[in-house]
Amino acid sequence: MNLQKPRIILVGGGGHCKACIDVIEAQNMYEIYGILDVEKNIGKRLLSYKIIGTDDDIPELVNDVHQFFITVGQIESNKIRVRIFNAIKNAEAFLPLIISPTAYVSKHSDIGGGSIIMHHALVNASAEIGENCIINNKALVEHDVEIGNHCHISTGAILNGGVKVGDNCFIGSGSVIKQGVVIAPNSFIKANSFIKANL
Repeated sequence: MNLQKPRIILVGGGGHCKACIDVIEAQNMYEIYGILDVEKNIGKRLLSYKIIGTDDDIPELVNDVHQFFITVGQIESNKIRVRIFNAIKNAEAFLPLIISPTAYVSKHSDIGGGSIIMHHALVNASAEIGENCIINNKALVEHDVEIGNHCHISTGAILNGGVKVGDNCFIGSGSVIKQGVVIAPNSFIKANSFIKANL
């Protein structure tokens, strides 16, 4: 029996979108219906998927496709991701959790909708991750870590046991956060930082 996979629309057509497509294809749970991006890119393709509109079209598209995923990256600011997240929520669409088949995610962890766990990331027992987060390739989220909403934990970052990260934070590639450290909301941690005290 051939069961059709649920369709999903990606919002954001840049480099991070390519990485998300790779994870979604590897997960093999969704059919990518199309991508939303800026108006000038409508009709173009990204990794063979067509750009079908802008995020202004979400309220109309939700009548046909109920699942959306934010594929805008987050480095300098997460404002665009948060705005799109709110637009999708207001349209009463669904934001799934996307997990790469090469990631390890403990069954004893808790992760919010709209988040993505990318290739070879590791999320250990009793970790809690909020909504609309990016846990990028090879990031380590150790036991009892708490990560708020709308955060980006970059490639190869290490969050040791009991670390707490507030909402809207960016943790740069290769950073190491010492066990038990608290990172205040809206913090920006540069790549290759070693954080050994609360911020």
